[in-house]
Amino acid sequence: FNRLHRRVELTETGRRLLAQLTRSFDEIDRQLNEILAQPRQSTVTVSTEPFLAGSWLLPRLSRFQAIRPDIDVSVDVGLGVTEFRGKDGPDLAIRHSFTRSSWPRTQSRKLFESRATPLIAPALLKSGPALDRPADLLRYNLLHEENRDYWSQWLEAAGVSDAGAQRGLLFPDGAMAAKAAVLGQGVALGDTVLDSLEIEAGRLVQPFDISIPFGTYWIVTRDFDSAREAVQIFAEWLLAEAAVAPQSP
Repeated sequence: FNRLHRRVELTETGRRLLAQLTRSFDEIDRQLNEILAQPRQSTVTVSTEPFLAGSWLLPRLSRFQAIRPDIDVSVDVGLGVTEFRGKDGPDLAIRHSFTRSSWPRTQSRKLFESRATPLIAPALLKSGPALDRPADLLRYNLLHEENRDYWSQWLEAAGVSDAGAQRGLLFPDGAMAAKAAVLGQGVALGDTVLDSLEIEAGRLVQPFDISIPFGTYWIVTRDFDSAREAVQIFAEWLLAEAAVAPQSP
């Protein structure tokens, strides 16, 4: 600055600097306005069991990201009861039940019904005893999920005495039982929906067209109507995915 009587004025150097600073601040202002005009990124947290997360949800998430890149999805894997409390809790949960359709202080919507059927690796089917009728399954090592009762239920539905159904390997969830079946360790009582990737890839085959009801998967949240818009959008997308092609990702 040049200091004059009761005022100052820019020097030639100051005028050049002012022009540059003005252009710089104008550009900063333009960039900030563009950022503020963009839709704000939202995050939806969904709690689900490991088996469903890995076999049904994750293969489909890329489709949701393609149509709604403004909504991020955070997957919280666990088996415990979900509490929709606090800002760090999940927005939605996907839960499986054989008998329940609702839970206290929540709302639920049916995602899809699950059915169980025997699944076996093609190599084991080729090398093992012939499977001409359901009773022939008792000549194989049976793979159990959670408990040993489900095989008895399927065999009863197929008209077979469950003698010998209590033997075999026991796993904590269906994902491990299906993996053991892929490795040729026996026959799993698989889920026609959640094991669809293994079936479509030919890693597992269904020797008999007999299945039994195996519970229902539900979308659960505190209140669908009062949920954030992003949560409602994701819930509707889940329902649409299940309705269009529940067996195929």
